[in-house]
Amino acid sequence: MPLRSTADTGLKIVVVGGFGVGKTTLVRAVSEIRPLSTEETMTRAGVGIDDARGVEAKTTTTVAFDFGRISLNEQMVLYLFGAPGQERFWFLWDRLFSGTLGAVVLVDTRRLADSWYAIDRLEHHGMPFIVARNNFGEPMHPLEQVRDALSLADDVPLIDCDARQRDSSKAVLIALVNHLYTLSSAREGTP
Repeated sequence: MPLRSTADTGLKIVVVGGFGVGKTTLVRAVSEIRPLSTEETMTRAGVGIDDARGVEAKTTTTVAFDFGRISLNEQMVLYLFGAPGQERFWFLWDRLFSGTLGAVVLVDTRRLADSWYAIDRLEHHGMPFIVARNNFGEPMHPLEQVRDALSLADDVPLIDCDARQRDSSKAVLIALVNHLYTLSSAREGTP
C-alpha cells in the first residue's frame, strides 16, 4: 500500500526486548506494508555468543532492525521499528530511540531477565513505555508476579499479547498510545 500524499505527520514507536521474544513477529503482524526485515540465518558463529536457551528452534535473527508502517488516518502514519535483541546489537538501540514517542518492551516469561536491559535503557532515556508479555502457550504466571519480577512501577502498563495475532498486536500499540495520551494529559494538567 503506497503512502498517502496527504500524510504529513509521522510518529515513531520502537519494540524492544530480549532475543527471540517476538519483536519481528509483532511488526509483521500489524504492518500494512510488507515489513523491511533484516533477519538473517543464525550460524555456528553465534554459538556461545547468543544465549538461545528457551528459543532453541529459532533459526533466524534480526541484525539491524525491522520496519513496518500503519496509516492511522489521512494525515498520520505510525512507523514501527523492531530492535535486535542480542547484546552484541544493543549499540543500535540508542540510534533507534532517536525521535521515538514511546516503546513496547516485549517479554517472554521463560526469559524475563532478558528484559531488564531494555527497561533500563528506556528509563535511562526517559522514554515512556509499556510492557507486553508475549504468550507462547506456556503455563502463565499472574501478571502481578511478572510486574514484581521486573520491578515495574505501578504506572507502567503491563498487558498480555500474542505477537502472532494482528488484533492482539494492535491492542499492544493501542495500549501504548493510550499510555502516551495519559502521560501527555497529566503533564498538561487536563483530565
